Amino acid sequence: MRSATRNALARIVDLCLAEAVDALLIAGDLYDGTQTSMNTALFLAGELRRLDEAGIRTFIIRGNHDAQSQVTRELTLPASAHVFSGRSKPALAKTLENGRPVHIHGMSFADPHAAESLLPYFQSPVAGAINIGMLHTSLAGSAGHDPYAPCSVADLERHGFDYWALGHIHQRQVHGRKPCIVMPGMPQGRDINEAGVKGVTLVTIDEDGDLFLVERPIGTAVFERLRVDLTGVADWRGMLDEVGRQLLLLRNGVPADNLILRVGLSGTTSLAWRLRRDADLLEAEIAHLAAALGGCWVEKIEILCSEGRDDEGRLGADPMGELAALVEGDVLPAFGFRSELKCVAEELLQQLPAELRSLLAADEERFEELVRDAAFAGSADVLSHLHGRSAGAGEGID
Repeated sequence: MRSATRNALARIVDLCLAEAVDALLIAGDLYDGTQTSMNTALFLAGELRRLDEAGIRTFIIRGNHDAQSQVTRELTLPASAHVFSGRSKPALAKTLENGRPVHIHGMSFADPHAAESLLPYFQSPVAGAINIGMLHTSLAGSAGHDPYAPCSVADLERHGFDYWALGHIHQRQVHGRKPCIVMPGMPQGRDINEAGVKGVTLVTIDEDGDLFLVERPIGTAVFERLRVDLTGVADWRGMLDEVGRQLLLLRNGVPADNLILRVGLSGTTSLAWRLRRDADLLEAEIAHLAAALGGCWVEKIEILCSEGRDDEGRLGADPMGELAALVEGDVLPAFGFRSELKCVAEELLQQLPAELRSLLAADEERFEELVRDAAFAGSADVLSHLHGRSAGAGEGID
């Protein structure tokens, strides 16, 4: 993953060269805010130089992360790379064969925080031209993204441009066709929260000014979540066979060189306790299955399955079943237990960096959910180990 983002940029440039495009548009956040490596900056300059040598221009606006980066201000780019300032002055990108010009409007922001819309600062469309706007914005808001230069799709539509190239939100979104408003997302995911195939948008403008979009995958590594239902699976070998089958199906459907998975095992199975008890063996077995497919890795395994219940909904009549029912029905919901657990969780949370606290417990509801999930997961883990001891130590792999 260390080289994946650089590889993605190189692939974008390769695509530009192969398609002989007129321009590459980058709508902000070339860097993370803490980026200080000049090696990264030099790599960027080298890739843009490849475009420069082919006569392909690059248009860039600075996003909120770029505004935090010292590298952004120090880097010297090729002459064909146009970095918009904090004033929206249109740049002529091309003149079509029928004489109609294509103008690009963009605005960078020098501060990492932009609580107000930048749209009022954009100039009006150039009369008789095709007008393309570049804006780094959170639109009306998006989960996992702080507000940045907020505006609505309707606001963008009213401005009169033919196409909006947006940045900031990592998930691809397309809003309408006239005008065409595209948030292409990021070209390379960096963790499981940025799952799915990532890419860029190839835009073609014909002589009549009509726009045509094609999404092109770029990322060299794809993160995905795989949920495997183990309902009815009663032995270890059957579990591995089902996981292997699902892994193969997913790997065959992902075009990227590398696939990084978070595997969730769900459903009702008598294996539930053993999967938790032998989690280390489970991880090794599934990692081996993934590696055999080539370019496939398991980032994490989540054991979400449960043991079966009898016709009356009870966990079982044996001592372990009775203990599990007691924990689930009486201990975990008890006010005293939940209050004490919350106190412990709050103490642990305060020892984490502020950004992690915000991620794990953004609000009271999320914190309650975190505590509840931790209680259930912890009790299930303890019960699975007790179950294993009561079953005896003489088991092998089925």
